[in-house]
Amino acid sequence: MSEETLRPAWSQDFTPEAIQELLAHGPFAKIDPEWAWGGSTGKGIRVAVVDSGVEHDHPALGNCVRGGVVIEYDSRAKNSHRIKPDHPSSDVSGHGTACAGIIHALAPDAEIYSVRVLGRNMGGRAIQFAAGFDWAIENDIQVVNLSLSTSLEEYFGLFHDLTDQAYFKNMNVISAVNNIPEPSYPSLYSSVISVAAHEGKDPFTYYYNPKPPVEFGAPGIDVEVAWSKGQYLVCTGNSFAAPHITGITALIRSKHPELTPFQMKAVLLACAANTKRQK
Repeated sequence: MSEETLRPAWSQDFTPEAIQELLAHGPFAKIDPEWAWGGSTGKGIRVAVVDSGVEHDHPALGNCVRGGVVIEYDSRAKNSHRIKPDHPSSDVSGHGTACAGIIHALAPDAEIYSVRVLGRNMGGRAIQFAAGFDWAIENDIQVVNLSLSTSLEEYFGLFHDLTDQAYFKNMNVISAVNNIPEPSYPSLYSSVISVAAHEGKDPFTYYYNPKPPVEFGAPGIDVEVAWSKGQYLVCTGNSFAAPHITGITALIRSKHPELTPFQMKAVLLACAANTKRQK
């Protein structure tokens, strides 16, 4: 594998040499993983995986998949797309199942909803992506995993509006940053939780980056993931880092449903592996 493949863009912010130690003071120092998610299983939390679909009967997923939709491009339809039910849900490439498997491993009682916007070659139109995100907003999903993005500037405004809608509906939006070093949306908006990969294996070990735009680093390099047709693969990419934070977010939200998206970021910061508590 090439060095570029081994280290997706922005993962250099989470190498041992680059990680900065942060210090938590006062009441903030009392927020730790035990307080944040200890004993939580993600029960009562609905998570949307906007991706290539989710293979509902994959062994890695148990019975966590509760439903799904397919967003198809149609130039003749209103807003250039059609929404079709996908019951039981299926995955046309494996990528969405990989993300769902990571989330389920961390938050086994969270309910996962498949929102398929990508095709067999992992291609799709930005309007499908936006429509899938909008479906999650309209259907009262609480946590959204976006291991995809668009670099098309003409969609900057649309995705900005959608992330604002999600924020003010008290939704947590977790977005992987691009694997190549160029801007992409909505990962670089301040209202979302942006994630890049680091080389660790412990799913609960993640880091906070005090230098925006990417805020959190989670395992995403050479991780074993579920794939389509009941398979498992070892994969690398920021795509696989994001669902680690999504799973942890589902745990926190299940235990502390009163938290706003703003407060959720603060809790994630307090529980990051590079945040040290002053006694």
